[in-house]
Amino acid sequence: MGMKRSEWHLNGMEGSRLYVREWVADSDVSSGAPAIRAVVCLLHGMGEHGERYAHVAERLTAAGYAVLAMDQEGHGKTEGKRGHMSSIEATAANVGILLAAAAERHAGIPRFLYGHSMGGNVALNAALRLKPDVQGVIAASPWLKLALSPSAIQLWLGKMLVRLSPGLSQSTGLKESQLYRPGSAGVSPIEGDRLSHKRITLRTFLNIDAAGDWAIRHIEQLEAPLLLLHGNADLVTSYDASAQIAAVLGDRCQFVSVEGGYHELHNDLESERVIAIIIDWMNQQL
Repeated sequence: MGMKRSEWHLNGMEGSRLYVREWVADSDVSSGAPAIRAVVCLLHGMGEHGERYAHVAERLTAAGYAVLAMDQEGHGKTEGKRGHMSSIEATAANVGILLAAAAERHAGIPRFLYGHSMGGNVALNAALRLKPDVQGVIAASPWLKLALSPSAIQLWLGKMLVRLSPGLSQSTGLKESQLYRPGSAGVSPIEGDRLSHKRITLRTFLNIDAAGDWAIRHIEQLEAPLLLLHGNADLVTSYDASAQIAAVLGDRCQFVSVEGGYHELHNDLESERVIAIIIDWMNQQL
């Protein structure tokens, strides 16, 4: 079964224009039958964009899900300084706008929120701050803390420097080999991808770091069921931080620990199993 792809822009916070692409199964369009089980609103990670999830969308649409993937502020085809997030409040509000668009395009159809890495942080913050009507939240390798967190002194210096130069940008330093182990089908490499970048502003780093801490402190207030996935060999974001919030939520969270898994679980060696787990979990929530 193939997919049909469409694209458009949403009016975001602070006058931004948010690029969105949607995938649905061809049969959902041609037959006119109400075959879509739910809509998945997908949030990518730092430095990438929604098109890198086309192979994930192919699996989800074949299982009866529509997928809306928004390029976040400063990423992909959405405008803004590369790697810059104005605030977590505006970013979470943009997620609310995406969810509203999903409800308008697919009236009466349940919605899920799915975020990877930075997108996992944003998904959890949006769920906690906005309390949207969603069937569940999926957070894969969420950036709640980094695998190697900066020291208190480094954070203090960063907070001082951001007052002088909030838009100061630097390289993330990430290499493709740190993100996933090669061998999985359908992977869209970051190297050579003109829509991907390796930039992050100081303000963005501090925003995400603070938002991760905030989400950990407030996770008990999460109303939606949570599927949390993290590889225990993640070289980028903290596996322990995910385990921490899973322990707090108890049976409200299904925590999937992927043995030997790297950061991009949807691109890693066990990607087929990981995506199958996501589909099975969503099916159970409907």
